[in-house]
Amino acid sequence: MSGCMLFVRDRFLSLVGEGIQNLKIKKCTISVSKMLSDFANPIFYDVYLEYHDDDSGQQYLWAVPVLNFNLQYNEMSVNQGSNMNNWLLTRRMFLVDSLSGQENDLGKQPRIIRIASKITISIRLIPNTQRGTIYPPLITIAYKDILVQNPDTQSVMVSFSVNYEMNQSEAQIQTDIALGVLGGLAVLWSLLKTAGWKRRIGSPIIDLQTVLKFLLFYAGDLANVFFIITVGTGLYWLIFFKAQQFVSVLLPLPSQEEVFITYVGCAFALKALQFLHKLFSQLTIDVFFIDWERPKGKILKAVEGEGGIKSAAAPVSIWRTYFIANEWNEIQTVRKINPLFQVFAVLFFLEVVGFSNLALMDSSSSLIRSSESYIAPWSRILRFGVSTVLWLVIIIFFAAFYERFVEDKIRQFVDLCSMSNISVFLLSHRCFGYYIHGRSVHGHTDTNMEEMNMNLKREAENLCSQRGLLPNTDGQTFQISISSKMRQQYDRIHETLTRKRGPARLLDSSATTFEQSTKAYHTMNKFLGSFIDHVHKDMDYIVKDKLLLERIIGMEFMEPMEKSIFYNDEGHSFSDVLFYGNEATLLIFDILFFSVVDLASQSFVLAAVLTYLQQEIFRFIRNTAGQKNLASKTLVDERFLI
Repeated sequence: MSGCMLFVRDRFLSLVGEGIQNLKIKKCTISVSKMLSDFANPIFYDVYLEYHDDDSGQQYLWAVPVLNFNLQYNEMSVNQGSNMNNWLLTRRMFLVDSLSGQENDLGKQPRIIRIASKITISIRLIPNTQRGTIYPPLITIAYKDILVQNPDTQSVMVSFSVNYEMNQSEAQIQTDIALGVLGGLAVLWSLLKTAGWKRRIGSPIIDLQTVLKFLLFYAGDLANVFFIITVGTGLYWLIFFKAQQFVSVLLPLPSQEEVFITYVGCAFALKALQFLHKLFSQLTIDVFFIDWERPKGKILKAVEGEGGIKSAAAPVSIWRTYFIANEWNEIQTVRKINPLFQVFAVLFFLEVVGFSNLALMDSSSSLIRSSESYIAPWSRILRFGVSTVLWLVIIIFFAAFYERFVEDKIRQFVDLCSMSNISVFLLSHRCFGYYIHGRSVHGHTDTNMEEMNMNLKREAENLCSQRGLLPNTDGQTFQISISSKMRQQYDRIHETLTRKRGPARLLDSSATTFEQSTKAYHTMNKFLGSFIDHVHKDMDYIVKDKLLLERIIGMEFMEPMEKSIFYNDEGHSFSDVLFYGNEATLLIFDILFFSVVDLASQSFVLAAVLTYLQQEIFRFIRNTAGQKNLASKTLVDERFLI
């Protein structure tokens, strides 16, 4: 843009004032009195583009066409349609016409003036160009008539912009193809999940619940499809637009970003539905702590009414069970990386380090911008791309580092179960769940510090057996598929265990109810312990490894007809019933929540604050409801869960 075009721009900006000399804003309000004083007579411009021939070195001028929205032909507006074949282009334009609307009486102020209320210079890139070849620019101008009554108080809104465009049809076609292919794969994947879920609940009937479950699975998978497409789109524009040496791609215009914004909104809505589904599922799991501790001896006990003394087994301390219950309660909402650290790390890199400057609609990839330099407007696609990439990089790097070198709370919990002589029996579905074998290799763990340290030393020196469920193995965690008979027996005992909704009102309940609940607890503990010890031959189980395909698709091929099946699980997949095992879902939900708020407000700070608040709200709901479910299912008094 040079010559008369620069002159037109400068004349237009002179109306705006000192505030937008660098186009920091594209709209402003101008007083009518200023326009009348600066343009007492209309000035007409012919705009030319100056360019050079690389071969001959000659300088040429190209007449820039003008598209006047107000142009009429045969009393019809011919330039307001989208069909370019019907347009009538001109060569001449003006900014302010204060003369043609003047009254005939001399000395009077103009009654009507016509101004250029909107000027747009469109520069369109030729498809598949590698050297930034463009079509001739096009100036689009819209005029507005102003009735002058009091020039000193009247004002009018005007705008000026330069649009750099390229044909986006090919990109949209590729996006539609990706959406169709991945959407079809999501349907198949959701069908596999539904089939696996049906097998795990032990129901072969396809009913309304099955259809609803399929839709919930498909919502989550389709959310992942939209997320992959939007992240890929944002990353594509971020890399190829910012890294290009010569102009070969241009960013989509704000009007062309609507489809992208729609995809982000769909991804967020569907991911929120999946998140709520997982949250509800985690709040209804069955869990019980099997205490393997046995009395060390007998104590003397007076018998009322008989006047004698009899020996009885020494009671086993309940504090180990309370301790494991508290630890389980704490890890229910533990995540692989601290949510507060996540949000502040993203905000730090965006606002302090300056990665947010990569979201500006210019080709510069500098992270530091001078306040005096030209600041381009934001691109919503680039904002999404930059923030999403930062979220993913931070979680991947720090989660891998922290879990590998600092702390792994899931493995620590398994070790703690072994040291406490407590096993954990979990059922996430009717006939499927998880088992953590915490039976101590030392026989007793309710002991003093000296003996506990001796036990740890013996185990470190391999002077005792291994911790695994099977002899001479270390496998402590299993996925379990239980038979219907086993589940029925579990439900019969569990019904008595939770008849009064657990121990929430132990002080107010009658002695009979308390005794029944206590008896049901000991019955469940004895039953599950004997089940693990292969006492019930009609409800026995086998231990085996999952097939590779079973691990990939997350479905068991064998049905537990007569015997239950324990699958070796070195990956500690029991964390699937915790926040920890659903980090991918939580992370994508957080990213999409952050992005939706940012796209709506154009503020990374507000998005970060609201994202952290929603994390804390859902953590509170999960912790509170999960604690009540834990107390109800295990008979651990909720007052001991802190």
